[in-house]
Amino acid sequence: MSTGEFILGVLGNGFIGLVNCIEWVKNGKVSSADFILTCLAVARIIQLWVTLLDSFIVGLAPHLYATGKLVKVVILLWALTNHLTTWFATCLSIFYFLKIASFSHFFFLWLKWRMNRVLLVLFLASFFLLSFDLLMQDALGELWMNTFREPERNMTLPLDASKIFYLKSLILLSLTYVIPFLLSLASLLLLFLSLVRHTKNFQVNLNHSRDFSTEAHKRAMKMVTTFLLLFIVYFISTLSGNWIFLKLQWYEVMMLVMVVPTLFPSGHSFVIILGNSKLRQIAFRLLWGLKFYKN
Repeated sequence: MSTGEFILGVLGNGFIGLVNCIEWVKNGKVSSADFILTCLAVARIIQLWVTLLDSFIVGLAPHLYATGKLVKVVILLWALTNHLTTWFATCLSIFYFLKIASFSHFFFLWLKWRMNRVLLVLFLASFFLLSFDLLMQDALGELWMNTFREPERNMTLPLDASKIFYLKSLILLSLTYVIPFLLSLASLLLLFLSLVRHTKNFQVNLNHSRDFSTEAHKRAMKMVTTFLLLFIVYFISTLSGNWIFLKLQWYEVMMLVMVVPTLFPSGHSFVIILGNSKLRQIAFRLLWGLKFYKN
């Protein structure tokens, strides 16, 4: 992980968390969207620190991972923060869908009326996947310890059976990403259907006033689409890096590939800032103030 990506990620997510906390203190209450954004920002800052720590240890003192204790702590922290960031972002996508979409079906209205409870239950239920994730991460952690115990990094695993076991663990671990991806994808598709229906009704009524609902649909769809694209890149690069390390033992190539996943927590924070009118206005005012101060 590069220092520039770390700094940008901390600044972007720190800005989101700070602005929402100030609004929370000022107004004495916080909306569901701001609460999710704040939790997502805090989790991503911790994830960036864990990733940076892992990069320093692997690059400067890889022998520390040979004992097994430190690698288990780092893997636990990374798995926890990765789970939280993934599911907070997923809950944000579902929030956009329930808040903006318009359907007359009873089940949708039931979910919409109980939106906060639905998001809370969904988030708590995701911890079942976290337990499964931790078991798989523990299995992969054994691979790291065995590798760093070897005198040379490019040595292969002693048994093909071990390779097969770790490869199966990696495949099962990747399946934990399927559920949040499908939920976000379903939210995007339903938002699109809601937009199509709303556009048809708007044209039939021949209403020439400004259509705020259409604008809200488009903004929400852009946010969810960006999250899905970044999430796909994050998933593929993470899986590819682990596969290279697992099957080929190409440590340097793996570290090069693993630079890509760090773009997800850093880049997505700026997408959120640009997509949120409140955050965007505050950010532009802050940048304008800094520019005016320098001049």
